[in-house]
Amino acid sequence: MYKIVGDIEPRSFWLVTTPSASQLEMPYVCTEAGTLYGRQGFLTERDGKDSYLLFYTFGGAGFVRQDNRTVTVRHGQMLLMDCRTPQSYGTAPDADHWYHLWAHVEGTGVEATAHRLGLPALVPVSVSRSRIQPHFDTIVERLEREGIENEEIVGMAVHSLLSGLLIARSRTGSPTDSPVVLARNFVADHYAEPIKVEDMARAAAVSPSYLTRLFRQQLETSPHDYLLRHRITHAKQLLMETDQPVGAIAKQVGFASESNFSYRFSHVCGITPRAYRSLGRTGSTEQAPKHD
Repeated sequence: MYKIVGDIEPRSFWLVTTPSASQLEMPYVCTEAGTLYGRQGFLTERDGKDSYLLFYTFGGAGFVRQDNRTVTVRHGQMLLMDCRTPQSYGTAPDADHWYHLWAHVEGTGVEATAHRLGLPALVPVSVSRSRIQPHFDTIVERLEREGIENEEIVGMAVHSLLSGLLIARSRTGSPTDSPVVLARNFVADHYAEPIKVEDMARAAAVSPSYLTRLFRQQLETSPHDYLLRHRITHAKQLLMETDQPVGAIAKQVGFASESNFSYRFSHVCGITPRAYRSLGRTGSTEQAPKHD
């Protein structure tokens, strides 16, 4: 089912293209885009569509409803939605119009961004129009043109839009008292002690499972891996800046034994602590594999 209640101003427009096979292999693809000037009665209802939909409100306000969740996308806010489950959207009840830019996007890069944003959750994010409009303009200008160059330019514009959304989300989505920030502060103060994920969760006043979910959404890692990499980062500094034995350094950064420290360090960095120190002192640390 796909239904539009067309209370739309005539200046609205809609562009659509059919991507080539090679284009569909790209990480960022746009299949449809436009600018919609919706009046008070504008409404769209859809059973589903195999893509993601990006909204940016530049006038009035709109609502988006999916899976029994409803959010309002107000002036200056952007939202990415997974269209694979039924949804409806239209002019918000408390507004008399909804003017917005929109684009249907897909690709492996778009899916990765959706995961980082925590979809299917619906989270409007405030973004400056000056950051958004040029990339939408590029999509509109190039979308219906043929050729690899145009496909690449459109793909880069989609990537820029989603990068802007991620950056804006990272700046507004983690207040100073959020569980992730509290847990990270706890690690910074206590990494040399025998702390565990449960201790991090207790400091953040949440359950370990919830903290793990938040870390994966916001940092794309687990609390355990974050603690491990934090300890190894400090160990690297001590290996480079001091002559302390490896076993002493292991204890200073929170490892119970030298053997466990060496195993973890080698697994993360691809090189043993002693070899890392040796390379660093011959000026060759840039050759050592670094995965953290």
